Amino acid sequence: MLAVRLQGYKVDEIEFISKAENGTQIKLGQSYKYNVQYAKDQNVCRGQFEIEVHDNDKPDIFKIRVVTVGIFQYNPDERKETIHAESFKAIFPYVKSLITTITANSGIKPILIPEIDIDSQEIYRFDSHGN
Repeated sequence: MLAVRLQGYKVDEIEFISKAENGTQIKLGQSYKYNVQYAKDQNVCRGQFEIEVHDNDKPDIFKIRVVTVGIFQYNPDERKETIHAESFKAIFPYVKSLITTITANSGIKPILIPEIDIDSQEIYRFDSHGN
């Protein structure tokens, strides 16, 4: 059995600001956070992925922020850190595609956010049920 299986997702928030004049150089930066909450005794979890891509120097002229929630079924024999990483990998392509689509359809050059290597990131774990 796979560590996780995406059951479905939805976009909770989209914020998009594109006020840069044509020809303006934009220096893109990004930040993100991903949190997983577990339903007690159901082998189901909810992952919330928030990403922001913005102009490092002038975020008031360019910013896109997306908050996406995924529902996952998971293998209860897997470690929480594995579930966290694998659920992130399952939802990331949808968010990446959404950002590219929004920017392409807004009349600017499409933004392709780079892959995020979740396996090299520190995963902080807070258990509220002693799991």
